[in-house]
Amino acid sequence: MPELHFPWLEYSILTPAVGSIFVWWIGDRQAARNWSIVFCTMALFFATGEWIDFSLLASFEAHDHWDIIAFLFNQDVFVVDELSAPLLPLGALIYLVTVLSTLRTKVNRFSFAWTLFAEAVMLATLSCRASWAMVILLIIATIPPWIEMRRRDRCTRVYTTHMGLFVGLLLIGYSILQLGRGSESITLLAGVLISAATLLRSGIFPFHCWTTDLFEKAAFGTAILFMTPLTGAYAVIRMVLPIAPDWALHWIAIVSLITAVYASGMALVQVEARRFFCYLLLSNASLVLVGLELVTPIGLAGALCVWLSVGVSLTGFGLTLRAIESRIGRVSLSDYHGLYQQMPGFAGFFLLTGLASIGFPGTIGFIAMELLVEGAVEVYPIIGAVVVVAAALNGIAVLHAYFRIFTGRNPSAQISLKARLPERVSILVLTALIVGGGLVPGPGIASRYHAAIELDRHRESVKESNSVPPPVKSIPHP
Repeated sequence: MPELHFPWLEYSILTPAVGSIFVWWIGDRQAARNWSIVFCTMALFFATGEWIDFSLLASFEAHDHWDIIAFLFNQDVFVVDELSAPLLPLGALIYLVTVLSTLRTKVNRFSFAWTLFAEAVMLATLSCRASWAMVILLIIATIPPWIEMRRRDRCTRVYTTHMGLFVGLLLIGYSILQLGRGSESITLLAGVLISAATLLRSGIFPFHCWTTDLFEKAAFGTAILFMTPLTGAYAVIRMVLPIAPDWALHWIAIVSLITAVYASGMALVQVEARRFFCYLLLSNASLVLVGLELVTPIGLAGALCVWLSVGVSLTGFGLTLRAIESRIGRVSLSDYHGLYQQMPGFAGFFLLTGLASIGFPGTIGFIAMELLVEGAVEVYPIIGAVVVVAAALNGIAVLHAYFRIFTGRNPSAQISLKARLPERVSILVLTALIVGGGLVPGPGIASRYHAAIELDRHRESVKESNSVPPPVKSIPHP
């Protein structure tokens, strides 16, 4: 396997991990925020360097230079390939813009140390190849939101119950898979349990109520960071896609499609902004799962492209709602707030990111949604129609929220509600990615399509290696 020219992966993971320890001992919350921005910027630099270095190798996968972890465990634990190469800088960017856009009014309620720790776990998960290490990382990732809710004296019963079920299913499924490797029936049972665990982590209906509970009780930034990288979808690709039969994947796609339509309908009727964003995110994340389970190159490529567009657009959309909430408190969608004249920049960015998430022409999600619909139609035409219905409902929900927040009466404010400089930087960066990805989609589409081809090929090779040959009947001698 080729190796990178520099240990980008280890540095990108270790930087926020070390930063979390450093920030933990800083008493000044504003200084902790500033240092967190530094460590997040460094993590983004190393993740971007990994992506560029990997692109120069012209290989499907590569491991780190001076890979100490591979030497210790005698196997490649952290590997970058065409699937994870752009996901690492995307995840690092999500954390950077979230920390950067955190205002002084929120620094006392937002844990920067646990945020950096969560970023290190997220980057390690998105570059993890060993199944045992991924199981451990997925379990560890559930801890920071739980600790934050406990510190805020909020009830964690719903979150604990669902994440406990997730951990149990994941551990049992993985243990059965390791003990019964080579048996088709045992592999199928393990695949069912692991699929249930990863779908629960992704918020699939009817096991989705923990997501709304998380957005209501945790800090808005923490909830955004826990959901938008779509680590549940990554676990589906690494742990479910190679071992599940085609018919099982099609059933998972149907369940994901039901969740997408249900969540889009729920987003349309919400009267509280956090719950509205939660359902909008669940609907789009479910559409990614629909494409992943179609088991066709076009469907997989569409899902991978939608993954990138959802990560960029809904992160910006959520941060816009978070910025509004930091100025006027919890945002209700039952009234007209008329905030356009006081924050026109946020209004434009709200509309841009919301429409980009549903594939509006000229944005990063346009070609992605087209590929997803085309891949769905190849398998079942009705699935493509339902995907369009879910996207249409999401578009109506976005416009409904826009009119409720930015139109109507024009209240007077004693202080300026316009975007601060760090927020403007975040808006400009995300806007450049959304518009640039829409105007020049070729390189990203080609990379995602090639990754889909290789994933499909890897799935076929794993199926052949796991297949058990029929017993040879003895021929009696005459």
